[in-house]
Amino acid sequence: MFHELLRETMSPTLSPLAGKPAPASILIDVPQLLAAYADLAPDPADPAQRVAFGTSGHRGSSLQRSFNAAHVLAISQAICDYRAMKGIDGPLFVAMDTHALSAPAFEHALEVFVANEVTAMVSVGTPYTPTPVLSHAILVYNRGRTEHLADGIVLSPSHNPPADGGYKYNPPNGGPADTDVTRWIQDRANALLSDGLKEVRRVPYAQARRSPRVVTHDYVASYVSDLPNIVDFDLIRAGGLRLGVDPLGGSGVHYWGAIAERYRLDLTVVNPVVDPRFAFMCVDWDGKIRMDPSSKYAMAGLIAMKDRFDVAFACDTDHDRHGIVAKSGGLMLANHYLATLVDYLFRHRPHWRADAAVGKTVVSTSLIDRVAARLDRRLYEVPVGFKWFAHGLFDGSLGFGGEESAGASLLRMDGGVWSTDKDGLVPSLLAAEMTACEGRDPGELYERIVADLGRPYSDRVDAPATADQKARLGRLSPAQVSGTELAGDPITAVLDKAPGNGAPIGGIKVMTAQGWFAARPSGTEAIYKIYAESFRDENHLHSLIAEANKMVDAALAA
Repeated sequence: MFHELLRETMSPTLSPLAGKPAPASILIDVPQLLAAYADLAPDPADPAQRVAFGTSGHRGSSLQRSFNAAHVLAISQAICDYRAMKGIDGPLFVAMDTHALSAPAFEHALEVFVANEVTAMVSVGTPYTPTPVLSHAILVYNRGRTEHLADGIVLSPSHNPPADGGYKYNPPNGGPADTDVTRWIQDRANALLSDGLKEVRRVPYAQARRSPRVVTHDYVASYVSDLPNIVDFDLIRAGGLRLGVDPLGGSGVHYWGAIAERYRLDLTVVNPVVDPRFAFMCVDWDGKIRMDPSSKYAMAGLIAMKDRFDVAFACDTDHDRHGIVAKSGGLMLANHYLATLVDYLFRHRPHWRADAAVGKTVVSTSLIDRVAARLDRRLYEVPVGFKWFAHGLFDGSLGFGGEESAGASLLRMDGGVWSTDKDGLVPSLLAAEMTACEGRDPGELYERIVADLGRPYSDRVDAPATADQKARLGRLSPAQVSGTELAGDPITAVLDKAPGNGAPIGGIKVMTAQGWFAARPSGTEAIYKIYAESFRDENHLHSLIAEANKMVDAALAA
């Protein structure tokens, strides 16, 4: 996977802690973090302290004054205002993960929702609700309705370090909010911050919890009971597989036991601990704790157990990403598993529409293109961001949507919508289904695919860029890319728009028959990113990256 290899490229010397159990010296001080959340006020004049919705909502840390009580109050009021403007008056489903800042954010959000007469659906039994479970709940509620539709929020910074908090909004289609929605909410929230929160309506938390506007919902039972409509548990059970899962201390921690019990699976939860410090984690490549199921360093604990299970898996903190550990070869790169999953699903879901397409982002592996072609399925290639798949998953025109950062969702067995946001649990369970069905684990199935279609070699590197250079890179057009060859092969296409939907990719992608590179500016850092993939060998990959750097430098200097 690209960003897995990036870590070694970016850091000539890995942290000496990488892949090792987290020492006490790097654990967060939870009381200090919570005190900063309550006591520190952001400066609305400082861009780093304003509300900023990226592709996955607003994220920040209370210690940096970028995720504090004021942010949560402002965003919550902005969402209430947006709902009123759009006539969204059904219930608001509320989810949160296990990060320390999620709990106080949950309380402040409820204070605002109740004061604005919004009905909030909160979890019963366990306080934690994964992102895909929230999406599923919205879609189930809205099925057959044309008015009084539901939407939802997720309080989670995904796999970010323990000191971070996050806030995401999902509209009635159940997927991540589109840019026009998040921009409106962001701008309204910042206006509220600048005005000292004077227009924020709220009631005390104790009063909010007693309000009939706060309704409990059994997210676990609703989601788990529906799983046979997307995963073949009879097949898994008949296969007699030994399965392992590490929830990485995340919001799905209480779901896996319920799944194992209900469907009589030999499934071991190797780590059931919830700890806002995430002290049980192995340290990521840079010396930080990060609950990333794609990282071989963060996943070192589960990787070490691979021989105990026929297949094992993990999810990030809000359970919208997956990591698959195959007995045959350890942790699979995300792109490798996505290609394997596409190949399996479209051969074993006969009730999907005959024209249901394969969705991928422009920086996902081209092995998916080759798999789709062999399956005689249309490829739907979109810019980075899972929101681009929501409509197709909703109406069944997309059988599958996946992105290079280990996020994916797919249709029910009957071709109906399951989740329009990333679902880490289902792709994990499908690793077990395919192992039982094919008699080979996903790593072995991947090797069979590349033997037929070619083996990809991929990497991602970053380069410094000024704000002006990032803006120019984002506006690059194919006409600005000179040259007719890339790494010895004729250039077959230069793209600045995604082939699937014509949306700008925020950079360029240059393609040949045997490889490609894509360059795009970072949305959060003073860098641009180059993704590259070769179907020849590592030397060809290095040539692609070197020529990509030259090509982008020349375009930026023009």
